[in-house]
Amino acid sequence: MTFGFAPSSAASLSTSASAASASRLLEPAEWAAAGIPLLRNPREVVSGLHTRHHPKPATAVVAVLDPEERLLASASFIRRPAPADGWMFRNALLSQLRRVIPHDLRRRTPVRTAVLLYCRDGDARWTEEDGAWMWGLRDACTLHGLRCGAYITLTRDGWQVLGEGRGGRRPHADSAPEPFATSQSPPPLPRTGGAASEVLRRAAAR
Repeated sequence: MTFGFAPSSAASLSTSASAASASRLLEPAEWAAAGIPLLRNPREVVSGLHTRHHPKPATAVVAVLDPEERLLASASFIRRPAPADGWMFRNALLSQLRRVIPHDLRRRTPVRTAVLLYCRDGDARWTEEDGAWMWGLRDACTLHGLRCGAYITLTRDGWQVLGEGRGGRRPHADSAPEPFATSQSPPPLPRTGGAASEVLRRAAAR
């Protein structure tokens, strides 16, 4: 007669939860194959968001652009100190989008695009945290009726549009925001809501 022990339900749940969490990220090849629209002028988008939000490491900035790449709305928030999980990132991004701009779910084809700028430590190479943000951005866009746009990292080395190979040295995570007066045409302030509004008011006052 032989005896054995079946795995506990807690262990099974833990294993399945880990597997589900691991699947909620996108590899660079998957992102590149997803048909993400290219930004015509990524440095202008990055500089505009950096000026408005002045992100530091662990800050995410989600922005909605119109078909002409004009900024319609943006919001920034601090990433919570927890394991990277695309589902949690999706919920955080969706919450911010709902605060600053109405959804486009009634449209057959999305006309507005959401992009994500994430300021973090380390270099510009892809990490699993980036993959979780990519998954979260794509899913949040689907649930809010938006096109999924670029995912941009901002580090102390500069900025990088992941999946495109485009980037620059300025702005970077430690650089001061550029004043609006130096740009060719000061873009309008985005609609704000929730905790992001105070951040934007301070940025606009600089």
